[in-house]
Amino acid sequence: MRSFLPLCVLAAPYLSNAVLPRIPDHGFGKRQTSSSGLTVDFQVTEPVLTPSGTSDQYGCVYTKVLMEHDFAYSYGIPFVGEKGATSIIASQLIRHLHLGNYTPPPCSFNRVTMNFTVTSSGRQFDRLGLMYLGDIEVFRTSTAEPTASGIIWTYVKEMQQYDALWKADQKVIFDLGNLIDSTYTGIYNTTLTATFFTIPDSPATADTILPISAMMSAENQGSAFEVPSQNASVSYTLPTNVDRAVVSLLACGQSTEEFWYTNVLTSEENTFASTTGALYGGSPWREVQLLIDGQLAGVSWPFPVIFTGGIAPGLWRPIVGIDAFDLREHEIDITPWLPAILDGNAHTFEIRVASLNDDGAGHATLVETPGSYWVVSGKIFLFLGAPGSVTTGTKPVINTPPPTFTLSSAITQNATGANQTLTYSVIAARDISISSTIKTSIGTKVASWVQKLEYNNFDALTNQGLVQLTIQSTNGSDVGTSGYANTYGYPITVNSSFSVSPSGALGINASLNRGLDFNVYGPSVFPSGIQTFNVTSPSIFAVGGRPAPQSILVSNLPLFSAALLSTTQIASAQYYSSPNVSYSFGTTEQFFSFDGVKVGSPEVTDELYSRHVKAVNATVVEDSQNLVGMTFGVPSNAPGSGTLLQNNMGTSARAILGRGPA
Repeated sequence: MRSFLPLCVLAAPYLSNAVLPRIPDHGFGKRQTSSSGLTVDFQVTEPVLTPSGTSDQYGCVYTKVLMEHDFAYSYGIPFVGEKGATSIIASQLIRHLHLGNYTPPPCSFNRVTMNFTVTSSGRQFDRLGLMYLGDIEVFRTSTAEPTASGIIWTYVKEMQQYDALWKADQKVIFDLGNLIDSTYTGIYNTTLTATFFTIPDSPATADTILPISAMMSAENQGSAFEVPSQNASVSYTLPTNVDRAVVSLLACGQSTEEFWYTNVLTSEENTFASTTGALYGGSPWREVQLLIDGQLAGVSWPFPVIFTGGIAPGLWRPIVGIDAFDLREHEIDITPWLPAILDGNAHTFEIRVASLNDDGAGHATLVETPGSYWVVSGKIFLFLGAPGSVTTGTKPVINTPPPTFTLSSAITQNATGANQTLTYSVIAARDISISSTIKTSIGTKVASWVQKLEYNNFDALTNQGLVQLTIQSTNGSDVGTSGYANTYGYPITVNSSFSVSPSGALGINASLNRGLDFNVYGPSVFPSGIQTFNVTSPSIFAVGGRPAPQSILVSNLPLFSAALLSTTQIASAQYYSSPNVSYSFGTTEQFFSFDGVKVGSPEVTDELYSRHVKAVNATVVEDSQNLVGMTFGVPSNAPGSGTLLQNNMGTSARAILGRGPA
């Protein structure tokens, strides 16, 4: 389904691509283990509480199995919720428990949570997984890399935002492309369940959800676009009684674009041609754009997701990277556009990804053709007014000037005249403002959407391109007149070095410090996390890294109007591979806090959840969690030792990296 890429040595320290093969983790030592002896991997995130039992004071608690499926050789063969036959692959019985298309549960509900549990053993790379209800992507995840003795992870996701879809029959499609052969033996054994229940004071959710996708469900395929090779555009004639409309964007880079934030300026791709070959270009800046009828309606400056094989394998055992198990979506309020797009005519909605093209003299232009490739999709959430009403208003005033850029770069030579170092920086800023006056079924108001973004990246490549330091920060604020606002920042510093000896031994040293601050105010389409604490009946709390969940009771909490999330990961790792033996070492530490802002008291916050966890050589050595005043300690162990890995990858860098033959 995907072709291998030529090796770019500089990119080699960044070993992951959740579609293409890379160095798998197949022999790490002791880690936090479940009762079955499987290593428990986990993403540090705020808990999603789900009521236990089959009913509570508000009604039924109904759990439905959506999928039980083993992803073996599954490129281009997604799970589809229709009846199918059991098959034999690689002399193993592969489960194909097709449960039929989804039908709503036999009781009322206003809240849905989803549990995705995966086990795997053997050798395998991390893979990208996309779940759809029909043509609409509702969950994008990636896999951990298995060990010979086996791993397990569970991720619980809030799915209330898709209530309109859960109320109707749906075709469930889960696209997780995997590869099985004599070398890569890890099968991903998956179970996906959804639990439906009712909570008091449930926030309003969209009445209608429309996909911005390739709409391939009728052919039993996933519907995400790949850009720039595909035109990610759809056309709709919308109902005339829309009061509010929001578009979500979901995008991640793959292949030459997976580590976009380390890419060089296009004019300097061949700086180290004799040692690294051509470097990946387009600059380290990217922008995901939403266009309505060809006009810019909003943007997302993407968060640098690092998958579980990324940079160096030892960084992500057993703590995975921020958002690796649940890629975050970006909301853009298009309510100011309603007077222009509710006229009974068809209108286009398009997603593009932009990069930079520079002239080598410090000048850059925005181009809408990034490298290959980005996986993108979107959704249009419509909140309807009274039946039969017609929303009207003034033509939107659109102020979307191009972003400003400041570029600089320098190259130095060694005594032989060969290029020795390359330094470059990119500074960017953008302001967007769109407004109109709209008249809906509930009155007349001014609708607006305002974005302010700032970006700064510095890169230094030394030792003829075999060492790279990346320091980047992105900060933004989004404000809509619905009361929704989002402020966010994600700094990242990565330092990596790569070497291949004449004998074929590969060495990687890497360190990183990265963070995410994500604050949500007002009526967001995607749950901000505070709604989970409205569950007042005994609930299941899955303590990340603990083999079994436990039941807790959260009560007497105030109402919250905003959610404040802040997390930091600090990690270092080493990897060594020779023709006969491979080793990996690593230390990862993460700090996480999640607070609620009290309704009516914006200066008052309550700590709802916090966690500090540290792993050394794939073993959890420190772990403490606090959930609304309740402390949970996860059992930890003494630090593991450097891990001996199986090695039959060959002696060439291309083979070691899974990028093709020597």
